[in-house]
Amino acid sequence: MKFRPALIVLIIGVLLFSGCNSADSNSANDESLTVSAAVSLKDAFTEIGAVYEAKTGRPVVFNFASSGALQRQIEAGAPVDVFASAAARLMDELEAKDFIDKNSRRDFASNALVLIAPKDRRSKVSGFEILADPQIKKIALGNPKTVPAGQYADEVFEKLNLKERVKDKLIFGENVRQVLEYVARGEVDLGIVYRTDALTAAGRVDVAAAAPENSHSPILYPAALIKDSKNRRAAEEFIELLLSAEGQNILRKHGFSGF
Repeated sequence: MKFRPALIVLIIGVLLFSGCNSADSNSANDESLTVSAAVSLKDAFTEIGAVYEAKTGRPVVFNFASSGALQRQIEAGAPVDVFASAAARLMDELEAKDFIDKNSRRDFASNALVLIAPKDRRSKVSGFEILADPQIKKIALGNPKTVPAGQYADEVFEKLNLKERVKDKLIFGENVRQVLEYVARGEVDLGIVYRTDALTAAGRVDVAAAAPENSHSPILYPAALIKDSKNRRAAEEFIELLLSAEGQNILRKHGFSGF
C-alpha cells in the first residue's frame, strides 16, 4: 500500500504530538518524591505514602533512620525533598543553617515516651525509678547523640535524679526500632522507646510505665521542605496530606497524637 506524502506528514505529526503529550503528562509524576523521616514514623508514613501515590500518581521514596543521622545526611547534601523529624531541636538546627524553607515547617504529630519490658516481665515495674534498682542490669535506649528518643530519656534521667545511678547500665541503639528489638529478644532488662514503637511490637514487649508528665520536653514531630528540593510543589502536597484529616487519622491509628 502506498501512502501519499501529505498523509505521511499527518501521521508523523500525530505521532509526535502524542509523544509530546505523553512526555508532558508523565513529567509531572514520573519523578519520585524523596522523604527522609524518623524511623518511628515508618509504619504510619508507609500508609500515608500509599495514599499520596494514589492521589498524585507520584511515587514516594522513604529514607527511614534516626533523626540525627538524617540531619547529617541533609547537611552533607543528600537529595531530599521533605524532612520529618522526631525532635524540634534538629529541625531548628537545619533552619539555623538555612537548609529548610522555614515557611513550610509544620508540626504534624506528637508522641509519648514509655518504659518497655520483655513480654511477661513487667510485674515489678511501677515507674522509671525502677531503673536505679540493682537488679536492673541493662537498659536500652537510643544514642542521645543522634536519637531524639534517647535525648528525651536523658532528660527524664536528669529530672528524676537517675543519671549517675543508671549510667553504667545503658546500652545504646542507633534508632528506636533497634532498642525495641533488644527488649523483644530479652537481651536487656528494660528499654525506653516511643509509645508508637511499643504498639508495633504488641505481643513481644509490655509497656511497663510512661514517663512522668513534664519530665522531658514535648515530643513534637515537625516536617519541612528542604530548600534544594526540585519537587517543591510535590513536597508541599505531602506536608499538606500529613495535616489533612486523612493523614491525621492514619497517624492516630498508629498511636500518635495529632494536631
